[in-house]
Amino acid sequence: MIFRHGSLNRRDALLLLLGASSMHIWSMLFGTAMAPSDQSIVINTHLQHNGDAQEQLLAHAPGWTMFRNLYMSNGTIFIVADENSRKRFPEIRMITSTGLEAENTPENIAMREPTEENMRIITPQEAKARWVSIPSDRKANVENRVWSVEGNTLLFNDPKQFLRHYYHFVAELFFGVQAFWHGAFSAPITPADALTASSPTHFSLSHPAAPPMHRAIFAHSNADGWRDDPGFNSYFLRAALPSLIVEHQEDWNDRIIATRPVGDQPERAWHFPIVLFTDRSAAHRGRMCGSTTQRTASEAWDYMRLHGKLRGLHIGGWWAPLREAVWRFAGAPEASGITTRNRDDKQLLPMPERIVISYISRQGARNRKLIPRDHEALVKSMKELRKRRQLDGQIPPEWEFNELLAERMTKDDQVKAAARTTIMLGVHGNGLTHLVFMKPNRASTVIEIFYPKGFAHDYHWTTRSLGMTHVAVWNDKIYTHPEKPGVDYPEGFQGNEIPVHGPTIAKLIEDRVAGKI
Repeated sequence: MIFRHGSLNRRDALLLLLGASSMHIWSMLFGTAMAPSDQSIVINTHLQHNGDAQEQLLAHAPGWTMFRNLYMSNGTIFIVADENSRKRFPEIRMITSTGLEAENTPENIAMREPTEENMRIITPQEAKARWVSIPSDRKANVENRVWSVEGNTLLFNDPKQFLRHYYHFVAELFFGVQAFWHGAFSAPITPADALTASSPTHFSLSHPAAPPMHRAIFAHSNADGWRDDPGFNSYFLRAALPSLIVEHQEDWNDRIIATRPVGDQPERAWHFPIVLFTDRSAAHRGRMCGSTTQRTASEAWDYMRLHGKLRGLHIGGWWAPLREAVWRFAGAPEASGITTRNRDDKQLLPMPERIVISYISRQGARNRKLIPRDHEALVKSMKELRKRRQLDGQIPPEWEFNELLAERMTKDDQVKAAARTTIMLGVHGNGLTHLVFMKPNRASTVIEIFYPKGFAHDYHWTTRSLGMTHVAVWNDKIYTHPEKPGVDYPEGFQGNEIPVHGPTIAKLIEDRVAGKI
């Protein structure tokens, strides 16, 4: 009848029919996710379940815990589990802390130990008693005071002490986030692939997409507390995760205040369906971080590696989604050219067509600078590098040397330079964090110059976790895996009289490209 009366022509009717059909199909496929929030569902499905820890605890390493159904009320994090299930949870101290800034004193270490005010496990019955008001009059409605925060949440319990540092924010915190998030939602690698170093799985950039990260909550940091002075933290976060909603300490306090009981009203609780909870102090209580690397991300990375859930292990394939998102944002070429090839029945990355050496100079920084004459001799040696031999009977690649003064470059240009880099060279310092944006190839290397007798794991561990080669240099002495110095910060480590022998670096690069290192 609508066609006859002219209120809708055939074309409009067809479009209307297609739209209605699409909505019907969409609602059948995703109806649960798109349905309006019904707070009673939270109680029915989460507080009355059997408390199975395997369902709630999706993955755990010291300082890194993936939860399904986590609750917060009045600032306390609650895990809801029955008596049998709670025995399968790790110690609370391996999950969280008080969130205080860290000092290496017995008093401070003790103050960072968590209490029941920080996190506790309660039974479903206790949860109902706290958050469900059941009136004596059966005719009155049951009042459910649990409110769901829809989506997937990153809940950071770290103080701002380290957040305002580019390395710690990108190459430690979000490095660990990506390793743990990618691994938690990836199928395990087959046992055969896990045991074979040349397995294509270890060189793969292809893996199933993980669920999106919707929200990051910095519970102990204000809006300025996670932003470094050069602005690379915010650049990275907006480039890598452009849709991520960020909440700060003020927002967390709003949530705390909203749950506090007023008068004779019971308390409220926030319910988080999926949460990755991270805590720096708890990570340092683990073996990998606390006694081996001092890098919190290493706990997340090593757990997923040991469980066979880090695809692309030898080229940082698990990190590729964030790395390539930043490339796209900066306008750098993407990684479509990264492939492996067979050689002697082993999977190898290709040699680059051009060896690009990027020297990240700190000579304009306040501290940790080379002796001026050594800096000049290093630049001279780099510019004089010559191709000395053919590689595998092939014409060796061309060489290119760039001295990068980051303070004179835009952030886009810094990322583009890192994406082109084959060998990154520099004194131990923040600029070497750009190694996380290097494009993997067979010669990918980071050469880190230290004051003699000094060493830190920051870039050594990060480089190797991405499948690249790291070389530590003390003037004219080099250390390569498995040999490495012990961690030490001698007098002069932060100074401006760091020596380096330019010809040694030149020989090192030639040997590395020739496959000798």
